[in-house]
Amino acid sequence: MSARALDAAGITDPALRAAFEECRKLHAAHGKTYYLATLLLPPAKRPYVWALYGFARYADEFVDSLEHPDPQALVEWGGAFLDGLGADPSASGAAVTHPVSLAMIHTMRRWHIPRAHVEAFLESMQLDITVTSYRTYADLERYMYGSASVIGLQMLPILEPVAPEAAARARTLGEAFQMSNFIRDVGEDLQRGRVYLPEEDLELFGVTREILQRRVVTPSVRELLRFEIARTRALYAFAEPGIDMLHPTSRDCVRTAFTLYGEILDAVEAAHYHVLTERVSVPMTRRLAVALPAARRARAARRAQDRWVAVA
Repeated sequence: MSARALDAAGITDPALRAAFEECRKLHAAHGKTYYLATLLLPPAKRPYVWALYGFARYADEFVDSLEHPDPQALVEWGGAFLDGLGADPSASGAAVTHPVSLAMIHTMRRWHIPRAHVEAFLESMQLDITVTSYRTYADLERYMYGSASVIGLQMLPILEPVAPEAAARARTLGEAFQMSNFIRDVGEDLQRGRVYLPEEDLELFGVTREILQRRVVTPSVRELLRFEIARTRALYAFAEPGIDMLHPTSRDCVRTAFTLYGEILDAVEAAHYHVLTERVSVPMTRRLAVALPAARRARAARRAQDRWVAVA
């Protein structure tokens, strides 16, 4: 499967193919829902999404690993990546050798992804080294711009928007995905010493960090989570029209991710908000029920595009 996609993308250099394959493995192992959605894109585009995900996941693991966090390695690796990004690729000694970095740099150059997006992402990842909470939702939004919104903006050139308004929708969709993860992962983030739900929201419902650490879903915790879910659904509602602002061959991929990430919120509700002691998820049967019909539509969209190109 990966060889076909790499061939379709015109990626022939053995080292580069191995780099993209490394990113694909990271994506398949750690981003199952997103990876499933990516399979609905034209094969020539899939490797570039693997690279974006692989880069984000590899960087995130430096600060999010429960077993072996290494914040200093994030700083050093991120700095080396930015140095390599700015170097002349034909200059002696300028070659990037880390596979994730190699694939990411190739992707950024192929799709003209701005350096500023990656700088913002790395800045947010470094905040996780020292920042364990956010006072207001506005404060959290600034963090999420780098940790999530710029991921949507990095994806946008690959998805080929057909309307300029797509950028604002892509930013918001990244934020919605991130908030879904924050709500699902409250218990897991506590293990890392972090609470991403804004302090002003906790105070509104009479919840403290100490209450969360008791791992009991009290009525006040339940109301807090209901509030965050409603806020996140509003983000999805704003982002949804952006799907039709993408190239027809990109829409089923994003629609599938949109649906399945949004259903994380449904899963939290179905689990009676027990996110402090367990990790809820959308069942695989449901993922396939959404993805398989979308795959048929995606193939039809690619065939229609091929016919249009042949006629033109």
